[in-house]
Amino acid sequence: MTSSLLNMKTITKDFPGVRALDDVNFDVQSSEIHALCGENGAGKSTLIKILGGIHPYGTYAGELHINGTAQRFRNVRDAELSGIAVIHQELALIPEMTVAENIYLGKEPRRFGVIDKSRLYKDAEELLAQFGLDIPLQGQVYKLGIGQQQLVEIAKALSRNARLLVLDEPTAALTQSEVDILYQILDQLREIGVACIYITHKLKEIFQIADRVTVLRDGKTVGTQSIDECTEDKLISQMVGRELTKLFPEREHPSGASTVKEVALQVENINTYPHEPPFLKDISFEVRTGEILGIAGLMGAGRTELINTIFGANTGKWDGNIYRNGARVEIRSPRDAIQRGMALVSEDRKRYGLILDDDVVRNMTLANLTSAGGITSLGIINRGVSYGKSKEYVDSLRIKTASYDLPVRQLSGGNQQKVVLGKWLMTRPKVLFLDEPTRGIDVGAKSEIHSLTAQLADEGVAIVLVSSELPEILGMSDRVLVLHEGRITGEFIIDNLTQEDILRCAAGA
Repeated sequence: MTSSLLNMKTITKDFPGVRALDDVNFDVQSSEIHALCGENGAGKSTLIKILGGIHPYGTYAGELHINGTAQRFRNVRDAELSGIAVIHQELALIPEMTVAENIYLGKEPRRFGVIDKSRLYKDAEELLAQFGLDIPLQGQVYKLGIGQQQLVEIAKALSRNARLLVLDEPTAALTQSEVDILYQILDQLREIGVACIYITHKLKEIFQIADRVTVLRDGKTVGTQSIDECTEDKLISQMVGRELTKLFPEREHPSGASTVKEVALQVENINTYPHEPPFLKDISFEVRTGEILGIAGLMGAGRTELINTIFGANTGKWDGNIYRNGARVEIRSPRDAIQRGMALVSEDRKRYGLILDDDVVRNMTLANLTSAGGITSLGIINRGVSYGKSKEYVDSLRIKTASYDLPVRQLSGGNQQKVVLGKWLMTRPKVLFLDEPTRGIDVGAKSEIHSLTAQLADEGVAIVLVSSELPEILGMSDRVLVLHEGRITGEFIIDNLTQEDILRCAAGA
């Protein structure tokens, strides 16, 4: 590390009813990978939006310097001209355009005032070759997987000769091979003097890749330290303001007594017939009251397709039998599933779990708008009852919101996930499907969701947990099913189960 590239001094930012940043100090050196950590709502996104020009100068207090020169960004363009490239979780690509066109969007090479397509593709080819990226330049972006789209965003930033690259949860949707490519790119950038701010909730990544780490908590700077001086336990303690002695709650696994527990849900011979894989092929299993059944598998194995099919959210053709408490039921829509005591916390909360521009109360009560729930009478919503029921779950789940009337898009990711959970818990489900329930949220919120999941199981709820994180599967499940290409390739009780056992079955063994 040589010189200070970025220096943000005493940054303070207020929103109506809440102070998002309070006297924050943050600096990044040239050729450094600097991790920025904190719970959801700690202020990380707000700080990055100031750096990226989304919150312009004048809307916050404090100073921002690049290479010692004070900056007053009026917009995103100003930040880009100063060498800052921010890659957000929501990618900013145009799906119908090709990879090469997206990389040079807004900076296309021209000849006599016309876009020089041959040079554009030549430059894009050289750029991808320089960083070892194997992405089809002529292909339209919408045809790529989310992992490759993420790499296109990085290539786009590199084409602008960025001096400071900001990556927000860059590996959330990447396969391990794509993660390895990302790490190689970051090492190359470090060698040529480019710095990186790396935001992630995956603490192991920080110790693999970062040089220093800064922790924010409740909008304040807790501290900055070299990664060599830090441990995972110390980092967690700084982030949450307390020690988390156990990431997963201790509970007595009911698998030994499963024969005397009631079968809450049984599926038999589920097959799906979509136009493209993954297909589900002859899937049968059961989950009992008070049991947590983990479902593991690699990306594309069919885990999400399976629970969506059971819940009536699969629009494709399928067949098979579903039983609730021993009785066969017809489930052709989510409404049918809800009426039979089921709930689904979906993998993509922003797309399927929330109405982002609607307020907390409206989102919290969406699945419970029935006269039986007491929220509606003669088809009219009782706002007072809605507020009362919502307050109960906001308090019990410790959802941080300045107001119940606040649009949920203004909440942090962890608090958005808690709103989704509160929505389904309000229906008092007997079978709860959790699809990647802790993806993209901080370690403190993860711990709270794990404790809540264990509590629900202890109260007799049958839980089906889908997760890509094997420690979560091993730490939370009583039994584990493993899928590979739409088939069950392994079933285990949790005793003495290892990650290697799961991975062998996930690979088709």
